[in-house]
Amino acid sequence: MKLFGFDIAREKTASSPSSQGWWPVIRESFAGAWQTNVEVDARAVLAYHAVFSCMTLIASDIAKLRVKLVEFDSGIWQETSNTAYSPVLRKPNAFQTRNQFWESWILSKLSKGNTYVLKGRDNRGNVTSLHVLDPARCQPLITPKGDVYYQLSADNISGLTDNEIIVPASEIIHDRFNCLFHPLVGISPLYACGLAATQGLSIQNNSANFFGNASKPGGLLVAPKRIDSDNADRLKTYWDENFTGSNAGKIAVLGDGMVYHSLAVNPVDAQMVEQLKWTAEVVCSTFHVPPYKIGVGSAPSANNVQALNIEYYSQCLQSLIEAAEVCLDEGLGTGEKLGTEFDLDGLLRMDSATQMDVLDKSKSLLTLDERRKRIDAAPIPGGDTVYLQQQDHSIAAIAARDAQMIAEANKPTEPPVPVNDDEPDEAEQAERRMARKALLRQRVRERVNA
Repeated sequence: MKLFGFDIAREKTASSPSSQGWWPVIRESFAGAWQTNVEVDARAVLAYHAVFSCMTLIASDIAKLRVKLVEFDSGIWQETSNTAYSPVLRKPNAFQTRNQFWESWILSKLSKGNTYVLKGRDNRGNVTSLHVLDPARCQPLITPKGDVYYQLSADNISGLTDNEIIVPASEIIHDRFNCLFHPLVGISPLYACGLAATQGLSIQNNSANFFGNASKPGGLLVAPKRIDSDNADRLKTYWDENFTGSNAGKIAVLGDGMVYHSLAVNPVDAQMVEQLKWTAEVVCSTFHVPPYKIGVGSAPSANNVQALNIEYYSQCLQSLIEAAEVCLDEGLGTGEKLGTEFDLDGLLRMDSATQMDVLDKSKSLLTLDERRKRIDAAPIPGGDTVYLQQQDHSIAAIAARDAQMIAEANKPTEPPVPVNDDEPDEAEQAERRMARKALLRQRVRERVNA
């Protein structure tokens, strides 16, 4: 088979990592789970509220961040645009918005441990579309020489109509999570929290059955004497039909000395609420989500919204965002001077008072227009200048001033100029000016009277 200029023969030249012992055939949630018939259903645990909340919270928080094309210029990364990359970042494919695309990307990685994205190219080789594939329909293959290929099954919405097609790694963006067993096989957080989620679902199912039975647990009908099996079956059937399910809570009349004893452990004795909270906390720990983010436990008393968001970002989201940026850069082939970057302003929001305080303190670093942009305000005339108070001086100017003062202090003094005693001092000169003015006024009055 020839594809993209490569000769492919899967049966002879390529093998899957999962077939080489990297992934066990029997997947146990704990040692001995298979023997005790405890099985973790990967699809069922997605319905557990803590798993669902963690996954959708992470995916939606990352999806709401705008992906920017940035260029390295003058030592910093600045946003730019390029016809070869900008269109696909704004609209990854024909049937998904940018938010939907990134939600699919992150949900696939969290639920299956792997995200496979198929590239669509134009005649020039530029990537024009990106399609998140179903991980169950993708399988990495490795040749004896170490080359990596991917076997893809049919996926009509992504343009794959053949039942089976093998593509080189250059046509797939593979973002994988927690590669514990093989570099090409990612592991989902469900691998670690599946048992806790299963326990949480069991608690909820038992609780639903308990309350569906009018909060009446199971029990025993005890007869004072021996009864045969036929009468026992008749009494059991009669009791199930008349005092369980929707009939629970009705009044039962017992005769012949029969006594009813409660058998099942009630929710209070089983500490159902505490157990359910514990399973949710275990799930949060594997997804690295602070429990209060999904309503488990109380929120921190700190009133700093930004500090809480930064903790959530560094603890949970940063590794996923950084991995997605690197995979996108390599997948699009942006090179060393171009790259992609998530706009974190949509995540690390500050409260209004803190935001205004930060903007006021940054007036010597940012222009007025740059500060107004942070609060979605339009530029104004004269707003493209950085203002600085007059008393602020550069280190170089202060050093030059100090050097000048030192030079003047070390300059040799000149001998004083002798004073001429015949010349009148300032006081005498002032008196003479006053006398002349008085004489002039007197002459003016005499002429007026004449």
